[in-house]
Amino acid sequence: MNIHEYQAKELFRQYNIPVPNGESTDKLTKVPAIAKKLGKIVVVKAQIHAGGRGKGGGVKVTKNLTETKNAAKKILGMTLKTHQTGPEGKLVKRLLLEEGIDIKEEYYVALLLDRDTSCPVFIVSKEGGMEIEEVAAKSPEKIFREVIDPAIGLMPFQARKLAFALGLSGNAFKMGIKTFMNMYKLFIDKDCSQVEVNPFVVTGDDRSLSADAKVNFDDNAVERHPDILALRDLDEEEPAEVEASKYNLNFVKLDGNVGCMVNGAGLAMATMDVIKLSGGNPANFLDVGGGANPTTVENAFRIILQDKNVKGVLINVFGGIVRCDRVANGVAAAVKKMKISIPVVVRLSGTNAELGKKILDESDTKFITATSLAEAAKKVVKAI
Repeated sequence: MNIHEYQAKELFRQYNIPVPNGESTDKLTKVPAIAKKLGKIVVVKAQIHAGGRGKGGGVKVTKNLTETKNAAKKILGMTLKTHQTGPEGKLVKRLLLEEGIDIKEEYYVALLLDRDTSCPVFIVSKEGGMEIEEVAAKSPEKIFREVIDPAIGLMPFQARKLAFALGLSGNAFKMGIKTFMNMYKLFIDKDCSQVEVNPFVVTGDDRSLSADAKVNFDDNAVERHPDILALRDLDEEEPAEVEASKYNLNFVKLDGNVGCMVNGAGLAMATMDVIKLSGGNPANFLDVGGGANPTTVENAFRIILQDKNVKGVLINVFGGIVRCDRVANGVAAAVKKMKISIPVVVRLSGTNAELGKKILDESDTKFITATSLAEAAKKVVKAI
């Protein structure tokens, strides 16, 4: 789960992580009053769930009230396109106004989960303000990593190592150490999957501040954090993905024309790969899980078919936890009830696969069946 920058910075304040003074609003009428409180130089920032806002015109530094109002008017309501939004962009519905700060140095700081060590890891770099993927590709030696033992937590000496790695000194060094310690506390307390600051800055008066803030949370843990769940902005999420989450379906919308319904995340990834190899394009990732039943299958069909680009559906099920005959009954009932007219290719394997195939063959609906995944992918592409 992702949240906006202004929400992340409010969390930072709760954990005594220094950030610039600022205030968010979704109304242009409130901009002048906020700007007057912040001072002469004001930074106007679009609030969307995507990076690269500055390059897309969603961040403006203004030097007087007139410039601030003009920038706010231009950004609020615009469709902001960045490398993370895709060509369709995102509608800006809220702004964050912040005081201008005298930036002396910019750094990158992030706290993530390292899957190789199964531990939290701090990643810092002197290349702040840049995309960390670009730094990792071109100058990996400029990235410093500090793995944290979760049984012990972040130790003060490790926080000092991070500050030394960035070359901090004086008051900025002391503030940086406190920031890193508090970032770790936030990361653990709120079950975060990412706490990122880019840029983490040192100001002309020797302070270290989080000029930006990005916080993501583990979806499996947000239910025990009602305060965090309340920050969720459904307008920033794909509607079909929001609906799928209501039925415990793992769904991600893509831009192809072959709808996919699969049980198991790994099998779903393999299915999409084979569709591509067969000359098609998957329209979604959809894992119905191990408890597929008629209701689950019907909900999955409805979500897939909301995408008007879908011209055919490939159902690929391995019967293990769920029997193939149970899935076949669900598929036959759902297709009949929803009066689906596009081609539906079904590949069943595992427990009761033959019985499932028989159920489909004897149903009122004409299904296209396949024995192997490769055969199923070729058939759905051909049918489309």
